[in-house]
Amino acid sequence: MVKFLKSGKVAVILNGRYAGKKAVIGTKERGYGHAIVAGVERYPLKITKNMGKKRVAKRSKVKPFIKVVNYNHLMPTRYGLELETLKSVLTVDSFKEPTQREEAKKAIKKLFEERYNSGKNKWFFTKLRF
Repeated sequence: MVKFLKSGKVAVILNGRYAGKKAVIGTKERGYGHAIVAGVERYPLKITKNMGKKRVAKRSKVKPFIKVVNYNHLMPTRYGLELETLKSVLTVDSFKEPTQREEAKKAIKKLFEERYNSGKNKWFFTKLRF
């Protein structure tokens, strides 16, 4: 196992559809070099002080994704995102059926939006500029 890819750490996905997106490492229940990750597919938009509540609520939405990713396609960062319920939501069982996958995504969306609205982990919810 790779020691720097711990559960709760933030990594950047390097290859595939979600390349350049940030993700939190959930569990590493597989015997080989893979990790189950939950990441941000669509980041929240910028908010200014003269926007109304309705517009702020709409711009604060986060679209998550869950995926099993090979260690070779993850770049670890120094940041962490500790969410207690993330481990219970991200399991191998959540990939067995599409309905379970959708339920897991909804739960992660709720967790991410709560964390974003609380103002914590601002770096995780900003788009990578490169």
